[in-house]
Amino acid sequence: MTTTTTPEAEVLDRTALLRWTTAMALSGTIGAVVLESGAQAPAVAFARCLVGGVLLAIWCAARGWLRPAVLSGRDLGLAALGGVLLVGNWVLLFASYALSSISVSTVVYHTQPLLLVGLAAVLLREKVTRSHLGRAAVAFGGVVLISLGAHGTDGQPVNAGGVALALGAAVLYAGASLIAKQLSHVRPHLLAAIQLGVGTVLLAPALAFTPLPADPRGLLWLALLGAVHTAVMYVLMYSSIGRLPTTTVALLSYVYPVVAVIVDVLAYGHRVSVVEGAGMLAVLAAAMAPTRKR
Repeated sequence: MTTTTTPEAEVLDRTALLRWTTAMALSGTIGAVVLESGAQAPAVAFARCLVGGVLLAIWCAARGWLRPAVLSGRDLGLAALGGVLLVGNWVLLFASYALSSISVSTVVYHTQPLLLVGLAAVLLREKVTRSHLGRAAVAFGGVVLISLGAHGTDGQPVNAGGVALALGAAVLYAGASLIAKQLSHVRPHLLAAIQLGVGTVLLAPALAFTPLPADPRGLLWLALLGAVHTAVMYVLMYSSIGRLPTTTVALLSYVYPVVAVIVDVLAYGHRVSVVEGAGMLAVLAAAMAPTRKR
């Protein structure tokens, strides 16, 4: 029996493809927005949580998803824990931009898919294949090359602390993803709104030490981060991910680091050395390699 694809289905697929690609391209410009805001990492993360959380809550309310008893106590607790990990991941990642560079931090951050498998093995007793161990070895060899060969805009070697922070951010994001897998029955827009709300409360006290920018320009950058790079981006991602093949989603996710490297080179004059470039390719190749059963 032959299955035909209707023009409407093709349009929907193209729409989902465009939305996911746009979301990944937006992700690649986050580093530039963070640096241009001039704010310190906790203040940036707070602004992202506040603006993005309010807008996503409005989105959920408009669709009738904010109802009493929509989540069990266990689900709410897991969502809150995921929010702590998600926000911690942002703080570490944003801090790493200033110590290394946008491109270095973003590529190192993309060890997260491999770290997720490792965490699943430790916490959920899932089996780790030889294929995964080999890919992890290649990826972390790439991280070492990046650490040794990367240079900042001043021509000096990149601070190893920035690489460490990006790796820490990847670990926290992998943990948040692991929790999200346990909450797959919860609408992702609602889950994101809850987690951003947790982040807003958690980070509010940090404003006493790392205040928001005093100049309107810095505040506008933070508003852009919360509105476009959080609320709009989450809607684009969640409205498209379920309508695309997993392989397509995985492949197009690497638009994110590619755009980040391009932005870093064009906007901030970052020069990719041969050793650093080899490390970046190793990390991305390991993360993009197809998963094998053994």
